[in-house]
Amino acid sequence: MTRDLTEITVIGGDETGLIARVTTVLFERGVNIEDLDQAVRDGVFRMTMRVDATGLETSRDELRRTLADLGRELDVEVQVRFPSDRTARRIALLVTRETHAPEALLEAEANGELVEGDADVEIPVVIGNRGDLRGLAERYDKPFYDVGDSNGSPDEDRLLDLLAEYDVDLVVLARYMRILSPEVVFRYEGRIINVHPSLLPAFPGAQAYRQAKEAGVRIAGVTAHYVTTDLDQGPTIAQRAFDVPDGADVETIKRRGQPLEAEVLLEAVRLHLADAVTIHKGRVHLRSEFESDGEADDAADTLADVQLGLPESAREANPDAPVDGEPLAGDPVDAPTPSDDD
Repeated sequence: MTRDLTEITVIGGDETGLIARVTTVLFERGVNIEDLDQAVRDGVFRMTMRVDATGLETSRDELRRTLADLGRELDVEVQVRFPSDRTARRIALLVTRETHAPEALLEAEANGELVEGDADVEIPVVIGNRGDLRGLAERYDKPFYDVGDSNGSPDEDRLLDLLAEYDVDLVVLARYMRILSPEVVFRYEGRIINVHPSLLPAFPGAQAYRQAKEAGVRIAGVTAHYVTTDLDQGPTIAQRAFDVPDGADVETIKRRGQPLEAEVLLEAVRLHLADAVTIHKGRVHLRSEFESDGEADDAADTLADVQLGLPESAREANPDAPVDGEPLAGDPVDAPTPSDDD
């Protein structure tokens, strides 16, 4: 398994010298920076670091106090999450009106099927921008908070307060029909998973099933992905595809897609919780220890049925010929290989 690193996030206004000030504090206390990423969007600065704090030359509390003091001086918020802070993984479900996706996750948690083994994972809170799913949350004994106004526009300050109050590790948008602002996304970069009812990058935005109908596609699908500040363009975790019958209306397409939405979202959450995926250069990769190589392996065994894309039966049905430069049966063996210039 990969080394468990401490996560440090800095959010606020873009100040000259901010990165240098923070990294200097870490260097002076024996903290080694393994990875650093920073961005500015809509005037909001975000820096995330993964650091090796095994050589920390002071206490964790002192490091937190120093960084908090620096944050107040620079008018930014600094969050520090040590590996031991994450013994219990806590998921916040964000919902609007549709029940299929949130119910799948709540049912999986109730049956102990969110993760394999003895990992401590829970869904302590359900947050909606409307009050429609209060009954669903109460049926699973979960506190429900409606942070939306009469038009469903969320109070994101209240949302952030709730995510902090419940010490959330992962935010799951279970058909949450609002776009999160950079203020939220930047604080939980790499820890927000959304499900979208199309094979992204096709048909982003609203009414994806209607877009598929109007485009006349024969194959549609759904996508679970990490959320970024670019709408429906975050790194893809897993996808599912389904056939669109000739003459199918939007409701028929939706009925075919919704069960797969629930399935792919649940799989993406399980992969994240198992630390089975990593993001590199905007693409999600399955960590090597979870890749199936035909040999028994504890990590691979826990996710032996991972299906990031098509099922094995569909992959086997894909044709494997013809291929550029490879002769078909009966062709001369010395057939010329076409070049890119042909």
